[in-house]
Amino acid sequence: MTQPTFATHEVFNQSPPFEDVDLFAVDRPLVEAVRANGGAAAERELSEFGRHWGSAAMADRGRLANENTPKLRSFDAKGNRRDQVEFHPAYHELMAHGAHAGVHNSTWTADGKPAGDGAEVIRAAKFYMAAQIETGHLCPITMTRASVGALAMQPDLLARVMPVLSTKSYDPSFAPWWGKRGMTLGMGMTEKQGGTDVRANMTRAVRDGDGYRITGHKWFMSAPMCDAFLVLAQAEGGLTCFFMPRFAPDGSVNTIQFQRLKDKLGNRSNASSEVEFVGAYAERVGEEGKGIRTIIQMVQLTRQDCAIASVGLMRSGLAHALHHARHRSVFQKHLADQPLMQAVLSDMALHVEASTALVMRLCCAFDRTPHDAAEAAYMRLLTPAIKYWICKSAPPFLFEAMECLGGNGYVEDGILARHYRESPVNAIWEGSGNVMCLDVLRALSREGEAAMAVLQALAAESKGLPGAGEAVSFIGKTFLRADGERVARLAVEKLALLAAAAALNGVSPRQAELFAATRLATNHAGMYGAVELDSADVRALLERALP
Repeated sequence: MTQPTFATHEVFNQSPPFEDVDLFAVDRPLVEAVRANGGAAAERELSEFGRHWGSAAMADRGRLANENTPKLRSFDAKGNRRDQVEFHPAYHELMAHGAHAGVHNSTWTADGKPAGDGAEVIRAAKFYMAAQIETGHLCPITMTRASVGALAMQPDLLARVMPVLSTKSYDPSFAPWWGKRGMTLGMGMTEKQGGTDVRANMTRAVRDGDGYRITGHKWFMSAPMCDAFLVLAQAEGGLTCFFMPRFAPDGSVNTIQFQRLKDKLGNRSNASSEVEFVGAYAERVGEEGKGIRTIIQMVQLTRQDCAIASVGLMRSGLAHALHHARHRSVFQKHLADQPLMQAVLSDMALHVEASTALVMRLCCAFDRTPHDAAEAAYMRLLTPAIKYWICKSAPPFLFEAMECLGGNGYVEDGILARHYRESPVNAIWEGSGNVMCLDVLRALSREGEAAMAVLQALAAESKGLPGAGEAVSFIGKTFLRADGERVARLAVEKLALLAAAAALNGVSPRQAELFAATRLATNHAGMYGAVELDSADVRALLERALP
């Protein structure tokens, strides 16, 4: 007797997985932006990184790390306080691959000096590609890299830390940092009562011999599995930055007591915690009372990474949407051949291309800052403006990318739902939108002449682009208004758009002209695809986005 079959249909008209690709080689805007900003010599290295991180194996690690979230183990089996965070092996594999590629330290020399020679741009390209696969694990990678900027304010401490931090090894063991093959650093600044206003911090630091004992709390302690943390506390001389290791100098577990892990919207693979310090041992970083000046050396770098990661997320959303549209047929035509879908995808591609050029230009400024005053001014003025515009544009962009996949984009089987949940955090962490706008105003008030020189340079670099001259005039006038704070968001967004057009003009002049025509010469519509581009430009944008 023939057994009945329950197969109801053949699966067809579905796009294959977007994996086992070279994330660098298939991204022509990235290749050109890296080349234009001093990273051309690393193209083979970046292509190797792109092939590895674009593999199905790495995609699976990203999925597993998010499906198996970290767990807090406050005590061991005998009741001893341990405060350890337990992760799925996939998380550790992601961290190990990132460390092996130097994503956590390659912008520094072995003694903690800026590496130069395009190191910021090359490392940013890796960070951008890694973000397309799994973004949560990049939090401790970001903070470890950025911590060197703050530790430089305490040279003796930096000299002790760098031999461990500068290795390309990842060591997840729960042990004192000075005996490990490699180390990671986290950060704790905000408290319940203050949030962004860290001057309201109440955590206290009392001198104890060569160190300090810290008592208090942090409402957000990023990456609690790290080997040490930079924290802010009130010392006798005022708000001060401290280096707080997981283990005290005698090898005992430091009294850093995690209360719980945050249950976040996204960023699920990464642990964020509430913590109490019960006389925890710490060492001072920088002078007493100069905590904000010290920690801002770290924050500038973490803000840079927020922008890079957001562009990486948008790039992934675009690539998955375009890949799907080229394989999916609707009404007897591929989605990618439908005029409305072409309008949406090409407009999205234009946004990503400009954003990519802009973050690479910013990273070039970070590379040049130690020996170029004009680049240092560009970095100080534009880092908050770029973070503001790029990070805020990511969530609506990824919503549009999800919609391109229809119902398949909305379910957790694919990566876009995770990207969408991940995207808001970069606009919130390291200073929300209003804080970024205030920082731009602060840079203008403190270094007005240098800031105006940056604006003049942007005017020269964008000369002839549609709407650029009007944008320069608007920005200059708005920032001089007595009520400048009230309209700061408008001016900061316009500044970022002008900087993006200028950066893109140095990479691909035709795309810069299109970007300026749709973003500077007129207000961009609230929805992607509500602009008119001719068919040749549409084809060129989509081919550049994904051959």
